[in-house]
Amino acid sequence: MEMTVKLQVFEGPLDLLLHLLEKNKVNIYDIPIVEITNQYMEYIAEMKRQDLNIMSEFLVMAATLIDIKSRMLLPAKESEEGEEEVDPRAELVQQLLEYKMYKCMAYELRDRQIDAARVLFKEPTIPPEVAEYEEPVNLEELVSGLTLAKLNAIFKSIMKKQVDKIDPVRSKFGKIEKEEVSLSDKMIYVEEYCKTHGAFSFRSLLEAQSGKMEIIVTFLAILELMKMGKIFISQEYTFDDIKIQSKIVA
Repeated sequence: MEMTVKLQVFEGPLDLLLHLLEKNKVNIYDIPIVEITNQYMEYIAEMKRQDLNIMSEFLVMAATLIDIKSRMLLPAKESEEGEEEVDPRAELVQQLLEYKMYKCMAYELRDRQIDAARVLFKEPTIPPEVAEYEEPVNLEELVSGLTLAKLNAIFKSIMKKQVDKIDPVRSKFGKIEKEEVSLSDKMIYVEEYCKTHGAFSFRSLLEAQSGKMEIIVTFLAILELMKMGKIFISQEYTFDDIKIQSKIVA
């Protein structure tokens, strides 16, 4: 009589290995590779009519287990420098530990999702008559015993608190305002200046500006117009005034 075995569904070969380790109650750092390999191969033998891609993963792990099993059956090689031979199971143990960690994290996230699904949120609903309610104020009781002298004292104390908030040093600082000067606007200005003056002094053009920012932008505008070939600049001697000749037709 043939015995029917109902196989448990595993997510992959590492999941199956963890199941076998827990079933045999063995230490993950000291895997009895021979016994685990035999049980793993028995499970593979029972897998029938499964998806080829899934089967290939289990077969690759089976080959890995057989390779580890064969290496552990061989006598240990003695190193000339006295170093201990690396345990053939070390890489497999590391993979199992990482898989177990991610599996535990997946369970934790699943439990949180289940708990979150049980939480209900309700917007606060306040009846209009409650929201519009204002506690009545008894003005006679509020101003009872209040005199002009008391009001004056309260006013002075409030004003003193406002004065105390003012920084005696920073309050004397002036307000710094940003000068809005556009390079394109200044280039138009210089072009118009050139049309009306023809040839003129660079110094006189800068002296006509109202602030430091305008002087800087005017200088940049002149450089741009030079690059565009609209003006010509000359200087007869070093440190002499710079002459600007316009090439713009009025």
